[in-house]
This record gives sequence, structure tokens and C-alpha cells, in this order.
Amino acid sequence: MSAPTSGDGSNSPGDNGERVGPVIRDKRRIDPETGQVREAAAPPAGPAASDTWKAEEAAADQVEGDLAALEAQLAERTADVQRVHAEYANYRKRVDRDREQVRDQATAVVLAELFTVLDDIDRAREHDELSGGFKSVAEAIETTVTKLGLEKYGTPGEPFDPTVHEALTHAEDDSVTETTCIAVFQPGYRFAGRVLRPARVAVADPPA
Repeated sequence: MSAPTSGDGSNSPGDNGERVGPVIRDKRRIDPETGQVREAAAPPAGPAASDTWKAEEAAADQVEGDLAALEAQLAERTADVQRVHAEYANYRKRVDRDREQVRDQATAVVLAELFTVLDDIDRAREHDELSGGFKSVAEAIETTVTKLGLEKYGTPGEPFDPTVHEALTHAEDDSVTETTCIAVFQPGYRFAGRVLRPARVAVADPPA
């Protein structure tokens, strides 16, 4: 009795009696061991083999084309994400800057309402009337406005600056070499780099 044979010929004995397994072809363009690009193998001979080779080449080209398209889409999406992130960062900075400006404007309005109180405190100090409980309250007010950023300026002897000083009187004086504030009638106040009230001063010029 003869031995049965497989219909598709796989794992069937060959002419020499050995069993033949499935044939696996490595068609990868990059050698996984060396990392080098493999040279294209010559197409097999015969019409059927040539058609198979062309089909495989067309499939490989299609895969490469799809991969290139996906890489282009990925680069485009990455650029979109980076652009949106930059726009959001700029928006946050603009919002924070606007919020800070609004806060400074509101603080400046409140501080300006206290100028009369601060002037009274200065006059009381000049006349030695700043004592007792009034002294403690006055010092607390001055400490608070200083912490809020209010800067007091204007002292006799400093150079006259028309951008921060308001000259109420004008004279000549041999003791000065430049236009100088010789007396301060009312101190000036600055806040956040902006003059809220100029210092009102008496000005002296060197003789002509």
C-alpha cells in the first residue's frame, strides 16, 4: 500500500525523501542585523515570476508612499499643536499684563485719595504735633502705602526735573551750579513708575 500524500504539497517528501517546509522570503529593504540598505534582488525568470515580482514592487512602493504621507500629516499636526501652544502662551501673557494694569490703576486711584491725609501727617510732623495715638496711626498709614508701592520724593537740594517737579517760585542763587530745588512746598508721589502728583518746589538758578 502506498503512503498518502498532501494535496498542496506542503510538508510532503521530496525526491530525496526529505520533508520540505514553507519557504520564507525576507523582503525588508533594511538589513535588521547591519542596518544597511539591501541591494534590489534581480527579478526571477519566467513570465509568472516577473508578474509576481512587479506586484511585490508595486505593493512596496505603495507602502512607502503611504508612510511618507503619514509622516507629512504628522509633521503638519505637530506644527499645528506648536502654533496653538504659542498662541495660548501669548494669550496668557496678555491677560496677565492687562490684569496687572487694571490692578495698578485701581491701586493708584485709592492711593491718590490718601494724599490729603499724608499731607496732614507731614504738616503735623513739621510742627511736632505727631505724638500719642495719632503718631501710631500716622506711621501705620505711611507703612501701608509704602508696602503698596507708593514712593514719596522731593527734597531740597535735588536737581530740578520738569517731568517730576512743579516750580512754584523761581530765583537766582550763587550757591547753586545748576537749576536746583531749594525748598519743597508739597512732596511728590510715584507709583508703578508713574507720577501721581508732581512735587511742588521753589527753584533756584545759578547767576547768568
